[in-house]
Amino acid sequence: MVKVTVCGAAGGIGQPLSLLLKESPRITHLSLYDIVNTPGVAADLSHINTKSKVTGHVGNEQLKEAIEGSDVVVIPAGVPRKPGMTRDDLFKINAGIVRDLATAAAKYAPKAFMCIISNPVNSTVPIVAEVFKKHGVYDPRRIFGVTTLDIVRASTFVGELIGKDPKDVRCKIVGGHSGLTILPLLSQVPGSDTLSQEQIEKVTNRIQFGGDEVVKAKNGAGSATLSMAYAGARFALSIIEAAFFGKSIVECTYVQLDADKQGAQDTKRVIGNGIDYFSVPVELGPNGVESILPIGSLSAYEQSLFTKATAELKGNIAKGTNFVADSKL
Repeated sequence: MVKVTVCGAAGGIGQPLSLLLKESPRITHLSLYDIVNTPGVAADLSHINTKSKVTGHVGNEQLKEAIEGSDVVVIPAGVPRKPGMTRDDLFKINAGIVRDLATAAAKYAPKAFMCIISNPVNSTVPIVAEVFKKHGVYDPRRIFGVTTLDIVRASTFVGELIGKDPKDVRCKIVGGHSGLTILPLLSQVPGSDTLSQEQIEKVTNRIQFGGDEVVKAKNGAGSATLSMAYAGARFALSIIEAAFFGKSIVECTYVQLDADKQGAQDTKRVIGNGIDYFSVPVELGPNGVESILPIGSLSAYEQSLFTKATAELKGNIAKGTNFVADSKL
């Protein structure tokens, strides 16, 4: 029995994400929560002929029922990014939403695997962690920032350049989940040695700012919702396969490095000891993070990217932790 709750299920990411999760035979109960329209989304999805039961929950009075007993909680809730808006601009609105959902999860599903999609991920993951700490149920192995969209984009963009099927291109991406904190390790991708330095720098920038490309193309009507739903579903299903069905799966994800202090030593040799959260390759399993794997070798260009990223990432993390410290829970 696997219960998955999607918080923000009626939104632009939440609806296609819920559809993709409904397809999975691994999920027995798909619980959908939002502040509006969730019963309609649930009724629609419940007509699909897969085995999972679908329930819809709306408003704060139904939040406990939605989350209670969940094995996996996926949080895409929040407002979308608009033209000219940075992920940091989203912070004041989305931080409060994530804090309140994390509080409910800490009370009613403290052992759930938390998959955080709401931006800015660099700050919202520390918010969830601090809420869980305040409730005495914190386990860094079970809280994840979903950075999978960066990897999906890299597979697509790099595959186009080197002439490979994107599904066969696996590009390790570390760091964070916004702009210059997104660090694609292209030097580790087989076939990337055919690319010129100019191509490497251009595709790196495209991966880092791919979200802006979508926002501009939608002309103010939204941000990356469909691709994010695909990436979010992929990560949630990886967690389910690894935690409940014994599969060995490696994904890059934004976690607190205390999730595996020994494994994180390799990362800290590169970034120093001043950063608590970082997207790293992680072996997933029954406990969530089973081990943090080495970042691997870096080109000189990639090393220069790390230098630019770390200062920004420190500020993002501090913003999240300070937000909870200043909140009344």
